[in-house]
Amino acid sequence: MKRRDFISWVGLGWIASSLPIAIAACSSETTTPKPTSSASGDWQKVGTSAELDKTGQLVANDSPVGSVLVVGKSENLIAVDPTCTHKGCTVAWKDQAKKFACPCHGSEFGTDGKVVKGPAEKPLKTYAAKIEGDSVVVKQS
Repeated sequence: MKRRDFISWVGLGWIASSLPIAIAACSSETTTPKPTSSASGDWQKVGTSAELDKTGQLVANDSPVGSVLVVGKSENLIAVDPTCTHKGCTVAWKDQAKKFACPCHGSEFGTDGKVVKGPAEKPLKTYAAKIEGDSVVVKQS
């Protein structure tokens, strides 16, 4: 191999390896990590009691504590992270059966977030929930 060809290949390799860095640096989109919980453990607003009372459930995907599904009426609120621990699908509240069910693979969770039926093996993350004024607020339990 001639020296000129070798230098060309080295230069081409350097450009190719630098390309992902250049693309990332030029990207205008910046992401801020979502806090998984409040640093101080304070109550965080996830919606209004009017929203909750309409259907008996309230879903907040971008709340200060992450995704939250709150079910119930003004008293006896249940709040969980609605992300199934099996494959990440969103669970739904089944009011008649009083459980959370995953539509993807059939996992079921009790009102305390614990697995009732697999294939999920880990419980849903739960939150303490209450009504303050006209707001529904949660904090990690």
